[in-house]
Amino acid sequence: EGAMSQGTVQTGPLQAGGVQLPAGHDRRTTVARLGCLAVLLAIAAIFPLVITNALYTEFAVLTMIYVGAVAAWNLFSGYTGYISLGNAVFFGTGAYTVGLLTKQWKLPGGDIFALLPLGGLVAALVAVPLGLIALRVRRHTFVVITIAFFFIFQLLAFNLSFTGGNQGVSSPFFLWSAADYNNPFYYVGLIIAVATITLSWLIRNSRFGLQLLAIRDDEDRARGLGVRTMRTKLTAFVISAGITGMIGGLWWFFIGQALPETAFDPLFDLTVALMAFLGGFGTLAGPVLGALILEPLQQWIGITFTNGYTSDIVLGGLFLAVILFMPRGLVPTGAEFVTKWRVAQARRREAAPGGSAPGGSAPPGSPTLGRSGTPSTPGTGT
Repeated sequence: EGAMSQGTVQTGPLQAGGVQLPAGHDRRTTVARLGCLAVLLAIAAIFPLVITNALYTEFAVLTMIYVGAVAAWNLFSGYTGYISLGNAVFFGTGAYTVGLLTKQWKLPGGDIFALLPLGGLVAALVAVPLGLIALRVRRHTFVVITIAFFFIFQLLAFNLSFTGGNQGVSSPFFLWSAADYNNPFYYVGLIIAVATITLSWLIRNSRFGLQLLAIRDDEDRARGLGVRTMRTKLTAFVISAGITGMIGGLWWFFIGQALPETAFDPLFDLTVALMAFLGGFGTLAGPVLGALILEPLQQWIGITFTNGYTSDIVLGGLFLAVILFMPRGLVPTGAEFVTKWRVAQARRREAAPGGSAPGGSAPPGSPTLGRSGTPSTPGTGT
């Protein structure tokens, strides 16, 4: 009987809220998502070729940098539930690593981008001892420790001789065409962002990703079920740090200078966290959506208002509003709204005279979803 139960396949259409949804609903949803993804990638690929204004392409480069950064942050913090406010450590480490190597090796032209993996490697190596220390504690204590690490590294950047102190590290002047000067930075940022999102998707749908999500739900229970929690958390932490280090190196090339207060900037951590919470903490698309909304908005505020603190005030107020009124983020809230709307439409069709939900009735005995969202079978009372 147990073997037969495991081999049973639902042949009827899925029902939600006691109402039958149209047959093929999941297939159409998948096709629609893939279509939207293809359109978004096509728009991203041609954007700097169509929009040639230098100001807008500069906004686009910074947006790609933050898309990659928040996707990397979410890969660890979103999947494990450990909120890190110290990712600027790896961002600044990557920026300074790439800057010092460029200055030492005097690489010309486009060869500079070959240093980005080295920046990511150094940031990942730095993350190993930091993770071994910080990941021994939970939740709020972890947040405090990551903030402490951030200030330690910022002070080191101010005081170590090879970092340049207050002068920082300046990037070389690139002899590229002024008309499309921003394009190489944009496309490198786009490649890193797409690769990070793809990696995040692969991890989420893997055994490793299930272990991360189990840690987020209940770490003690996950450990009891055989998950090596420390190793799993540390692996995600190091991967996230390595990607963030590469992004920091790209940022240094684009901005032209890394200073202790800009490479190790507390606003970087707050901005990345806000992007993730706005879009949907722990989801795949949510943090990306948050970055696509917030970074252009922040840049627009910066050029519209003369007060340099206006964008910071707006970000702080928005962060508070999101936490209080929309803690789940845009993507989960929107998905819930769409599901409720579809169920309501199905109920209207079912209630119409002589009408029934498309796809016909579910076969007798096939499981459906009741109003509580739990599977039920007719005649069982569950």
